[in-house]
Amino acid sequence: MSYSVFDRANNKGMCRFTVRVRGKPSKTDFPEGLHKMSYSVFDRANNKGMCRFTVRVRVRRCSPLFPSDNGYMKCDGDGDNYGATCHFTCTGGYELTGSAARVCQYGLIWSGTDTNCAPMNINVGVRSAAALLDQFYEKRRLLVVSAPTASNHYYRFQMTNLQPAQCGLDLRHVTVVELVGNYPAQIGRIRHRILSPGLALQLRLLLQLSQRTFSMVLLDKQGLDKMRYTFPITAAEIFTTIDTFPLRKEEELLQQEAGQNCQA
Repeated sequence: MSYSVFDRANNKGMCRFTVRVRGKPSKTDFPEGLHKMSYSVFDRANNKGMCRFTVRVRVRRCSPLFPSDNGYMKCDGDGDNYGATCHFTCTGGYELTGSAARVCQYGLIWSGTDTNCAPMNINVGVRSAAALLDQFYEKRRLLVVSAPTASNHYYRFQMTNLQPAQCGLDLRHVTVVELVGNYPAQIGRIRHRILSPGLALQLRLLLQLSQRTFSMVLLDKQGLDKMRYTFPITAAEIFTTIDTFPLRKEEELLQQEAGQNCQA
């Protein structure tokens, strides 16, 4: 490093120094935290001068936010710094309550209200099977199981196989619909919600499911018929089929980021 030196008569001279820096070099960004700096200067005669100082960088932050159960959160910036925005979404079958987006404001308080993902409210009092299916559009996949009687051995085996796999079904956004019996003495059920005999019959007719034999149909989130079965299959086989769906790949990435998984 050299410096130009001028006397009163404007005569010019040169002065050279060697400078050693410990810490961040000039014109670089300092991340949050404490940074120790040291400058050592040596002239030609090896005379030494030293300067030490610290740089403390503090970031204005709001209190941390966390995603709701059965939901995801994506933030820009560091996630909780002043000006950061966090967006919230819910997994299929859950409905968002509160603010879909929140901003860390100047007073270090988040805008909006707390976000939660509540279970989907299924209305079984609709008049048509189409109206029932519309509630699941782009939210849940449906596995519709149809059997002539509750004692049908295929039906009993299938439902026994699915019960311990509930975690895997929820992870893949699958709702099981049961249609059992013959009209008018038939029962339709979505978990603990009972479908009227007329609505259950409409659903069978719409999906072309026989009342006389065991059958199943797997519908994707767009209501498309993806797979049909005339005999029971394992939950693992159902999961393998669903995991080939293009949309499922995107869901898996989000679930991995959110740490959502199960052993099913």
